[in-house]
Amino acid sequence: MEFTAKQIAQFVQGKVDGDENATVHTFTKIEEGKEGAISFLASPKYAHYLYSTASTIVLVDESIELDKPAKPTIIWVKNARDCVAKLLMMYESSKPKKKGIDELAFISPKAVIGKDCYIGAFAYIGDGVVIGDGCQIYPNVTICDNSKLGNHCLIYPNVSIYHDCVIGNQVTIHSGSVIGADGFGFAPNAEGYDKIPQIGIVTIEDNVEIGANTCVDRSTMGSTYIRKGVKLDNLVQIAHNTDIGENTVMSAQVGIAGSTKVGKWCMFGGQVGIAGHIEIGDKVFLGAQSGVPGKLKGNQTLIGTPPMNPRSYFKSQAIFQRLPELYKQLNDLQKQVDELKAKCK
Repeated sequence: MEFTAKQIAQFVQGKVDGDENATVHTFTKIEEGKEGAISFLASPKYAHYLYSTASTIVLVDESIELDKPAKPTIIWVKNARDCVAKLLMMYESSKPKKKGIDELAFISPKAVIGKDCYIGAFAYIGDGVVIGDGCQIYPNVTICDNSKLGNHCLIYPNVSIYHDCVIGNQVTIHSGSVIGADGFGFAPNAEGYDKIPQIGIVTIEDNVEIGANTCVDRSTMGSTYIRKGVKLDNLVQIAHNTDIGENTVMSAQVGIAGSTKVGKWCMFGGQVGIAGHIEIGDKVFLGAQSGVPGKLKGNQTLIGTPPMNPRSYFKSQAIFQRLPELYKQLNDLQKQVDELKAKCK
């Protein structure tokens, strides 16, 4: 599918500088530009690429000043990043969606499948499963008994959704993720551990996206909640009975221990670890590899273990790097003190 510079400018409310009939059919980074592609320039740091790129059209922030004329057709916009996001969404939505049920899929006669769904080869749909309209269930997906999916969900290959889970509308789950596995619950005894049955469920609300190989465990009782608008990266671990607040985002390898409540609009960097049975307030931003042992109030930006103000953290890190030098100075001072004491005797 091709679009002209004029059509794109009308869609993003920009101004064409160059050939308004120039056409593009794909996207590329400005430094890897090629004919027939559209790129964007949002930072002056990359402005030099504009004069060498082979991209046909480039979206450019109005705030950027150019030194000389550029070869590509330019569309001047207020925010190039936002405009690219809108174009990518339009491009993605224009792709034809798969429909139909592959003859190699297994669907229980007790399952209910909505209209215009796609179910790929070797998918397994168990008893009592309800799948809403327009869902895309890719090959090798397993949806166990009595789970429910809303409308327009996208479930990529090799996802496992255990029994009784509830998934809302427009939820995307990427390959290898497991929804509803048993929570990590064991009670010690004289000979080892007794497994505590996990009889709860997982509830995933609308407009959630879950990355590849992420695990959301079922609750011991009640439900583990992923609230609407949450975005989880790859390799995230959400333990039993947690409650992840609306529109919270987590980068790769974040781990949330059991029975923790995370507020709305939080942002966690990669490898953040959260202890169990605590509460994190709304709009808490945690830097990568932060470790949180206790409760945090809302509206904070923190980093480190335990988390602290970023300014204090980076000051302490600067001091930490000087510890060998400071240790040597301290030893030298101690020797001088010992010598002075010896002379005074």
